[in-house]
Amino acid sequence: MSKDRDRTVFRRDGEWINKRNDADRASSKHDTQAEAIKAAKENLGKQGGGELIVKGRDGQIRGKDTIPPGNDPNPPKDREH
Repeated sequence: MSKDRDRTVFRRDGEWINKRNDADRASSKHDTQAEAIKAAKENLGKQGGGELIVKGRDGQIRGKDTIPPGNDPNPPKDREH
């Protein structure tokens, strides 16, 4: 799995941002975190999978999820999403 495909969802200036980790600019901006997560998952699916990192309002990592067909070397026994 290529790290440059990974995406992060975070809050900036009152908007939820969906950003590819190796990009300078946001891929999309959303009013809600759920919309940003949905867009990030769709983007990752089209790009061949990868890791999605979701940060909360405080900037701390809330969760991580591998989007298929990404290769997770240590898959969790229970699914967060």
